[in-house]
Amino acid sequence: MKKTFLPVILFAFAALIAIFCTYIVDEREQALILQFGEYKRVVNQWDGNPKGSQAGIKFKSPFENVERLDRRNLDLDFDPVRIRDIDSNPLLVDAFVRYRITDPLQFYKTFRTEDRLRDRYKPVVESSLRDSLGKVDTQTIVAGRRAELMQEIQDAANKKAIDENYGIEVIDVRIKRADYPPEIEQSVFGRMEADRKQVAALLRETGREEAQKIENNAERRARVIVAEARQLAETTKGEGDKKRNNVYAEAYNQDADFFEFYRSMEALKKGFGQKSTYVMGSDGDLLGYLENDQ
Repeated sequence: MKKTFLPVILFAFAALIAIFCTYIVDEREQALILQFGEYKRVVNQWDGNPKGSQAGIKFKSPFENVERLDRRNLDLDFDPVRIRDIDSNPLLVDAFVRYRITDPLQFYKTFRTEDRLRDRYKPVVESSLRDSLGKVDTQTIVAGRRAELMQEIQDAANKKAIDENYGIEVIDVRIKRADYPPEIEQSVFGRMEADRKQVAALLRETGREEAQKIENNAERRARVIVAEARQLAETTKGEGDKKRNNVYAEAYNQDADFFEFYRSMEALKKGFGQKSTYVMGSDGDLLGYLENDQ
């Protein structure tokens, strides 16, 4: 009978050992081992090396208990914060913080849970946002030095965490959006629209002035080109007339009678058109050439 219960007793004893003396640490966890509330050790603590994991089945004494904390990068998402930029314009800034638990014991002593961290760390983040974003204008926050501002906020939040020994490291701060509050959004957009219209009107007026200048310059240049072309044409025509007269003079000097005859024939050719009627005396030079058969 005793031999029959012995395996059962051994199995029960092994089961108790497995239950109370072993535990499993996931790769995504850090295990804080405490005994009667006193710190003993940390298993799988983040050391900056993602491949240096100590996850697996671990042993402990029956009097030790395991507090599990996350080993991954964690997010703290806060409600939008109302701030004022350097021009006193109100803004609603929605930001979140990414952090990592680097000292599980100190984190456990200070917060125990992530909800308590969120409650205590929210004023720190809000203060960092107001200090950094309150020194610049809205345009810089939205599109200018946004990356630089987020780095500045991260450094301030991380310094506070180190000074207060929170046991965490802030690895990133991101601004999801920065908008005007609803109660002034329409008035701000209206003012922006009016400013844009004023700038557009100024640009159009400047464009018209530039267009008029270009048109005036083009007309002046065109007049100069036409005048130069006319001058060149007159010069060319004068040179042509001079050459023509020289040719006429040379022809006249070679044979005066033939030259007179040729000029008369040219005059008849130009003067007699279709259905033209001329009345001339018989003693005229033109008819004289026609009547003279010599």
